[in-house]
Amino acid sequence: MGHGSDGEQRHIVSSENADAGTDGPLGEHQGGPAAESVTGPGAGPVWDVVVVGAGPAGASAAHAAAAAGRTVLLLEKAELPRYKTCGGGIIGPSRDALPPGFELPLQDRVHAVTFSLNGKLTRTRRSKKMLFGLINRPEFDAGLVAIAEKEGAVIRTGVTVSKVEQHGAAVPDRRTVAVVLSDGETVLARAVVGADGSASRIGAHVGVKTEQVDLGLEAEIPVPPSVAEDWAGRVLIDWGPLPGSYGWVFPKGDTLTVGVISSRGEGAATKRYLEDFIARLGLAGFEPAVSSGHLTRCRSDDSPLSRGRVLVCGDAAGLLEPWTREGISFALRSGRLAGEWAVRISESQDAVDARRQALNYAFAIKAGLGVEMGVGRRMLALFEKRPLLLHAAITGFRPAWKAFADITRGATTLAGLVRTHPMARRALDAVDR
Repeated sequence: MGHGSDGEQRHIVSSENADAGTDGPLGEHQGGPAAESVTGPGAGPVWDVVVVGAGPAGASAAHAAAAAGRTVLLLEKAELPRYKTCGGGIIGPSRDALPPGFELPLQDRVHAVTFSLNGKLTRTRRSKKMLFGLINRPEFDAGLVAIAEKEGAVIRTGVTVSKVEQHGAAVPDRRTVAVVLSDGETVLARAVVGADGSASRIGAHVGVKTEQVDLGLEAEIPVPPSVAEDWAGRVLIDWGPLPGSYGWVFPKGDTLTVGVISSRGEGAATKRYLEDFIARLGLAGFEPAVSSGHLTRCRSDDSPLSRGRVLVCGDAAGLLEPWTREGISFALRSGRLAGEWAVRISESQDAVDARRQALNYAFAIKAGLGVEMGVGRRMLALFEKRPLLLHAAITGFRPAWKAFADITRGATTLAGLVRTHPMARRALDAVDR
């Protein structure tokens, strides 16, 4: 994606075109598929796919299943749009995984990155081509939901899922999953996708296991035009004082998103890092519009991705890049795969076939995102041990900067870089020894 002029529109449209269709009052296509009904215990409509959580992973899953012509219900506990603690960086893999026809509501286009090592050894690297884009999560997430609705998915907001049952009185047959809401209502489905975040109830049902938990703290700071102009098109990445920590400044018009992340268990030190970081930037005099925190969780290698007719994706599955903790691209990619495989599970007539399709989904995740996570863990280990080395390489060694730029643009991945660049492979091998 090339660098446009200063006057270009702040929207990017994904490379394919969606069929506009004709929407009904609830967002479903007129004349589209209707949920079948069952009789007896738990009687009511049976959806082909129920997706829990309307973030990027859930919206992508709902879109993929609806695009396959299935009846899809998307459940979200909040009212949309809603705030989400997130830097809002859209790198190449995120852009490439967007649903067809989705307009990316960019707040800024990044062409320069300032790197610092706990506030020292500052250097800015620039690129003629755009490195990545910046979005606000409320409108980004709401836009993804809207395009899933346009494809035929039905969304219900303000509903909380209390549990999922695959056996018992609420389940009319072995092809059906019961999604029990907090008010006692039961929703029936042939397949369920859990995309309900890092504290996922569906993940607990599946038995997701995590091996890395981090605390992210963030402030949305409104700034005057003179300050905003200084940051336009440029982000800051600061390698922090705690092992594996870093901070960021992402400009979004008249607001700067300023945050830090570090391992959980260092809460007080992480809070101090954010306060010092904001003060060092000269932003302590501006009142944040929002201050928030969020735990990110990375799955262990042996963590399950399914149980029966239930799949998990995105944060609910512990899928994110361990070094940078980037999660949007993992959410979009895993969500799309989960939606596609949920369709196959919904068509399965018995437990054996459903299990086969779930295993195929797990294989697809592990062969792609799992490999990237493995390399990310090794990069995190290198960063924890040698932050100065990493900083010096990116700021002073042109091939390292090019690699960073290529990864953010989506020209390659961490895994692809290690596979094709002997020097990067040797560096990580040295950490493993």
